[in-house]
Amino acid sequence: MQCPKCQFENPEGAKFCVECGNKIEIICPKCSYVNSPSFKFCSECGQKLSIPTEALPKDLSLDEKLAKIQKYLPKGLSVRLETADYDH
Repeated sequence: MQCPKCQFENPEGAKFCVECGNKIEIICPKCSYVNSPSFKFCSECGQKLSIPTEALPKDLSLDEKLAKIQKYLPKGLSVRLETADYDH
């Protein structure tokens, strides 16, 4: 079972990812009941379950966040902010 958070391939029957500790579960798309990753059908409503194919967004590092923010700032603004004299 692949972890939806870190994509690590865990042994069958694992309840938590052995790489990142994320709880491995499948949420029913019909009734939102939390099911074991080994279930093929929801134990609450009988809906066919599928393993999420899309990974959850990873947490960005501070540098990645800054780079993303700076991409949208007007050119030269970040340089002016870094070199500004705030003592006056």
